[in-house]
Amino acid sequence: MKILITGSNGLLGQKLVKLLAGKGNIELLATSKGENRINNKEGYQYQPLDITNKEEVLVTVNEFHPDTIINTAAMTNVDACELNKELCWDLNVNSVKYLIEASERNKTHLIHLSTDFIFDGEEGPYKERDEPNPLSYYGKSKYEAEKLLQKSNVKWSVARTIIVYGIGENMSRSNIVLWAKEALEKGNPLTIVDDQFRSPTLAEDLAMGCWLIAEKQAEGIYHLSGKDVMSIIDLVYRVADFYGLDKSIVTPIKSSSLNQVAKRPPKTGFILDKAVNDIDYSPCSFEEGLAILANQLDSIN
Repeated sequence: MKILITGSNGLLGQKLVKLLAGKGNIELLATSKGENRINNKEGYQYQPLDITNKEEVLVTVNEFHPDTIINTAAMTNVDACELNKELCWDLNVNSVKYLIEASERNKTHLIHLSTDFIFDGEEGPYKERDEPNPLSYYGKSKYEAEKLLQKSNVKWSVARTIIVYGIGENMSRSNIVLWAKEALEKGNPLTIVDDQFRSPTLAEDLAMGCWLIAEKQAEGIYHLSGKDVMSIIDLVYRVADFYGLDKSIVTPIKSSSLNQVAKRPPKTGFILDKAVNDIDYSPCSFEEGLAILANQLDSIN
């Protein structure tokens, strides 16, 4: 099986490379913008790819001729998307058009990563068939890409996810769990929203979910997240409890007091029954995820 990953320098991309490079029956091409940030170079090929360049996308896919593309590349900073809509659209929508065209030519199964932010957060947790109503430009761009896939002639799958956390190599951005741990360890006062609810997702679980979709050639929309729905402040409290850190330094605030550029959905979370039943998706609990993370951090230090 020939698999091409876009965005392989990102957290999910790195976990997919680690998962799939070890499988003997897979020929893997990792692509991302710039140099390869993954230290292990064994078991796969790497090629720089700018997914906003149509010609580059078509040439790369035509030359490799993958059975499956897993598109993890995206602009995911929600406020940055609101402030730079053109770049957001280029990365999150136009690039998907190019991947669709390349997939149609090569009869490739296109697996595309999407987000809980396509929902307005009034009725969470959500099933796959619930009606999207994005509040932010980021959410709109991701929903638009989903619609392009649904109207296309390719064999497609959408894997929606929520707050991905984990440890990557040479990462340009952190994630909320690592940020919370570091902030709590420093003991500086924290103000955290208590009126937004999410299901944090361990990057390894999400990578496995994407692989299960590819392996089983499952089509359609799948919700892949952690199994626990919690408020953002509860997430931080649970990180504090796990590491035995002082949570009295955490003060709850309301989202409205943050003056964030982009609107966030108040309560998302996913109902995972479809992924569990169709592809045997089996995510860990939040505390199990924190334990995996702790072991990884111990092995680094």
